[in-house]
Amino acid sequence: MTMKNGISTVCAMALLCSFGCGRGDIPELAPVTGTVTLDGVPFPNAIVYFHTQKEKGGRPAAGTTDAEGKYELVYLEGVRGAHIGMNKVEIVTEWPDGEPGEGESEKIPEKYNTKSTLTAEVKDERNVFDFNLESETPKN
Repeated sequence: MTMKNGISTVCAMALLCSFGCGRGDIPELAPVTGTVTLDGVPFPNAIVYFHTQKEKGGRPAAGTTDAEGKYELVYLEGVRGAHIGMNKVEIVTEWPDGEPGEGESEKIPEKYNTKSTLTAEVKDERNVFDFNLESETPKN
């Protein structure tokens, strides 16, 4: 191998590593799937967020429920999973244009989203978390 070919090879390897190794800052993740129901009925078009409770937070993992209420969490495009450890869970309605339309309001009670009491401990294995949400009953 000539000096010129050797330098080209090293440069090519460095370039490949910069693309392939650029995800070195991704935390330990584990796959998370599950189903969201509201009053026993599968809830489509909800966004499920898992926010890590670790000291150095980072971005949440998120997934959108399908017609059957099923979701799979994604950390980054092409990177599935959520932070291993305790996570605060928030579930909100996904609006087609990002905002509720006139006369529409959040269908999921605050205790599951803006004031969420939900948590989940993600372990270093396949995780399944089903969330059986209940509508708030009107106070008399």
